[in-house]
Amino acid sequence: MISTARYWFYIALIVLVYIIGMFVTLFENDSAQFAVMAMRMVQENDFLSLFKGPEEYLDKPHMHYWLAALSYKIFGIHDWAYRIPGILSTLLGAYSCFGLGKLLYNKDVGRFASLIFMTAQTMVLANIDVRTDAVLTGFTIFSIWQLATYIEKNTLKSIALGAFGAGIAFSTKGQIALVVIGISILCHLAYTQKWQQLLNWKVLAAILIFGLTISPMLYAYYHQFDLHPEKVIRGKDNRSGIFFIFWEQSFERMSGEGVGKNSSDFFFFFHTFLWVFLPWTVLALIGYWTKIKAFWKTKFAYKPNLEFLTVGGISILFLLISFAQFKLPHYMNVLMPLYAILSAAFLFVLHQKEKLKMAKIILGIQYFILGLVVVFTLLVSFYVFKLEHWYSYLFLLMALALVTYFIIKKETAYTKIVTVAIFSSLLLNGLMNAQFYPKLLEYQGGSAMAEKVMAENIPVDEIYKISERHTWALDFYNQNPVNIVLVSELKKMKDVWVYATDKELEQLKKKGIAWDNQITVDQFRITRLQIKFLNPDTREEKLNKMHLVHLN
Repeated sequence: MISTARYWFYIALIVLVYIIGMFVTLFENDSAQFAVMAMRMVQENDFLSLFKGPEEYLDKPHMHYWLAALSYKIFGIHDWAYRIPGILSTLLGAYSCFGLGKLLYNKDVGRFASLIFMTAQTMVLANIDVRTDAVLTGFTIFSIWQLATYIEKNTLKSIALGAFGAGIAFSTKGQIALVVIGISILCHLAYTQKWQQLLNWKVLAAILIFGLTISPMLYAYYHQFDLHPEKVIRGKDNRSGIFFIFWEQSFERMSGEGVGKNSSDFFFFFHTFLWVFLPWTVLALIGYWTKIKAFWKTKFAYKPNLEFLTVGGISILFLLISFAQFKLPHYMNVLMPLYAILSAAFLFVLHQKEKLKMAKIILGIQYFILGLVVVFTLLVSFYVFKLEHWYSYLFLLMALALVTYFIIKKETAYTKIVTVAIFSSLLLNGLMNAQFYPKLLEYQGGSAMAEKVMAENIPVDEIYKISERHTWALDFYNQNPVNIVLVSELKKMKDVWVYATDKELEQLKKKGIAWDNQITVDQFRITRLQIKFLNPDTREEKLNKMHLVHLN
């Protein structure tokens, strides 16, 4: 449906958008927090222990931090180095979408699936606001692809790679990886009735490879927690890291115990999906419904032109995560490859069966989304965060011209759906990574203050804070976690700096502590945008201040 040259042209543009995002300042909280945790591994030469500030960290396993630390070792401690493992994992995920789409359907579906996966809004965001989910998603779909290949072709290489991928995914975020992989593969086995593939010596080899792959992570948990039953973690002693990762972790997420509850809304992921899979949401919803109807008509009898891996996996997993008491939008990322393949398959069916009327309806919706993106692009560029340089306007003009060229180019409705959707994502995220996020992050107090610290040549080991409030961005860009000190101790200290909020400065004044130099920056919780902040005329109303004061 699209030529090889066009396919690789799209891939190149998508990767370019990802690369632009590599150099954006890290977001608080999670990205900067995880970057600091990996940084401490390198600085303290301790790769077995995880710490979140002064606290021992049990919540997630080690692989994401190990990969980030390895990147630091190779490239140095930089924000772009932190993002490299996530981007490489996403590229692996895209290749795996291609491979699984080709295995279940054909090469065209594989190509569409990789493009859809890489341009889904949540995946682009996952590679700038990097958490554990980029590595988890990439290796999870890689494992599913390889295990499905084993079921179809009975090759040792495939099941070995599948077990390795499952081990890396499990070592990244725990049980959710095995749940997604296991349910997807079980759905495939149940539909194809190829259960005999489980009664094979190669399965034992796969279990051994999986065990070897997760053994470093298990040893690290054992070393930090099981060997030290006296440690109190989340109010409990005798915490076993191995028992936690094999049993307790997912139940804590489902019940909200330990991590807390943030949403009991059963439909949270339903309405979240509407934006996280943009600009492909409509294609996915119609494709899912069409697939369900097809299985209902055939009473789930096996048909060579149907597959149950994606729709079955999505249905069961979506239901499971909806019962969780702790929910965040990026928890859906691990399902994005399945949605991408499902959507690509539906798009190919539209082409194959020449359903022109439905294709035109979907194309109309895609044009509407593109129109919204263009309006947003112009609004940001000329009002919210105005472009400042002549070459910025030139790049914007070139981008709009490229989009216009491909939109007016005569193509089939099916090809045009892909074109319009991809350019919607490219235009939106190219602007976000090149202009919106860099300008937005000027209002993130910690990273803004780190620039002042460097400019003023302030010794980073002489900076303190008087509360347990996390300062991840300042910690990372100073490459030195800020130490906590009691206010009473500050009276005895000379020639030090204190990083403080307005209220904390008032507290220092009341205690009779004076300072002879003060540096102030704007502070806004940049992950919780508000209309008044985005409006330049009312932005000042929503800003707080962060201060760095020198005690004489």
